[in-house]
Amino acid sequence: MRKPYIFTPGPTEVRENVRLARAIEVTNPDIDESFYDFYKDTCEKISKIIHTNNDVYILSGEGILGLEAACASLTEPKDRVLIIDNGIFGEGFGDFVKIYGGVPVYFSSDRTKEICVEELREFLQKDNQFKYATVVHCDTPSGVLNDISKICPLLKEYGIITVVDSVAAMVGETLKVDEWKVDIALGGSQKAFSAPPGLTILSISEDAFKVMDNRKTPIVGFYCNLTIWREYYTKKWFPYTMPISDIMGLNIAVDNILDEGVERVIERHRKIAYATRKSLEEYGLNLYIKQGYSNTVTVVEPPEQIEVRKIIGHLLEKYNVLLPGSFGYLNNKVIRIGHMGENAHIEKIVYILNVLDLALKDLGYISKHSLVQLFNNYYN
Repeated sequence: MRKPYIFTPGPTEVRENVRLARAIEVTNPDIDESFYDFYKDTCEKISKIIHTNNDVYILSGEGILGLEAACASLTEPKDRVLIIDNGIFGEGFGDFVKIYGGVPVYFSSDRTKEICVEELREFLQKDNQFKYATVVHCDTPSGVLNDISKICPLLKEYGIITVVDSVAAMVGETLKVDEWKVDIALGGSQKAFSAPPGLTILSISEDAFKVMDNRKTPIVGFYCNLTIWREYYTKKWFPYTMPISDIMGLNIAVDNILDEGVERVIERHRKIAYATRKSLEEYGLNLYIKQGYSNTVTVVEPPEQIEVRKIIGHLLEKYNVLLPGSFGYLNNKVIRIGHMGENAHIEKIVYILNVLDLALKDLGYISKHSLVQLFNNYYN
């Protein structure tokens, strides 16, 4: 089997030092107390990246675990929960709320644009009796980026706990958890952290823990119960056996980010995303998003005469490059370019744009431009 060159919005390419870290001989994480120090140190390094003094945890399960765990831990029967929805994952939070007996109330808006904070403010002036609210930082299927620096403080004005899915944004976008009043911030190892999939990363505020502690009914289930993580370090007791090799890999991925510098990493994402969007537009293609562009994923519509599935298949068959379409309402309508983490380097995006240019021309698309030349014009 020949591994394709992956340029998806997660999982991303993984640096060699991260892969090698997962091959290091391991101890027993349940009883070796040195692992508790290692785990805590890794969590504290992540807290520097997302700017928080809140507790940070690494859970054994892909990022969706964090989304469900937040809803499971906060939701009681008949709780009203505000679902801020301008994308597939935004809307999807409502399904988790219903599973645990809550009542989702949707604030839905144009899926080609970021959430309008003023419209949300008007909505809350009329109805603000919500236990918590969910919002997606970057909705991966569409590439829309929501301004949580304004959304979360607005929600907190009404005493609403804030739950943010930052899985596709964390590390690639600025995230100031404490300053922006994010009660639960959720990330995933396989996105801009550029570690293998399988880990959820999250931070929890004291406000969120108080809501969990003051429930009238017990939290349903165990694995999604976030309160089981409290005092793991002082008690030297994990809720379950930790995936030590995965965490060792993540630890090195975090070191890679800190060694480069968080602000430099974010600026690298910004520059590559901007040049990618501008080059695709000048090349003659339409971006799906009209306002609120993500720096980790660009979503583009194909030429009218060429089907998405045909482009993706041709890229894989002839060039061994794996670019994804999307799903849900965007199935077979767009192509996604995931320039996040290890994929957000100029030599890698230039390669992908060159291959996409060749593939489109193979399939009959005519453009007087070169995608790579256009990218170079905009990258500065």
